[in-house]
Amino acid sequence: MKKIAIIAHDGRKPEMVHFLKENEEALSKVQLIATGTTGKHVRQAGYDVEAKLSGPMGGDAQIAAMAAEEQLCAVIFFRDPLGKHPHEPDVQMLLRICDLYNIPLATNPASAKFMLRGMIEEGEV
Repeated sequence: MKKIAIIAHDGRKPEMVHFLKENEEALSKVQLIATGTTGKHVRQAGYDVEAKLSGPMGGDAQIAAMAAEEQLCAVIFFRDPLGKHPHEPDVQMLLRICDLYNIPLATNPASAKFMLRGMIEEGEV
């Protein structure tokens, strides 16, 4: 089963849950992997998700390692572009790894919607 990583900064977690609800049918065909706190919110909304560590505790690095090992077919990361994040180097490393290994990456609901639509059309999900 294909795996998609989902991550959301604190202020964007409700937006991630809303995105999952809007795309429930397509996402039911993939395994969701999340950083810890995002995973907790997603699980509370009724979704099955494999949660890693929280982002600041190494979860972003765990997701990046999965991307580097080509275990993910995509990453959806709803970032807060205005917030300060103590683990920003890990965030940048994750973005770099996605670019390096050609892993599709969406950082907002609009790009995630188009990415998911493209994956459906290509038979990826």
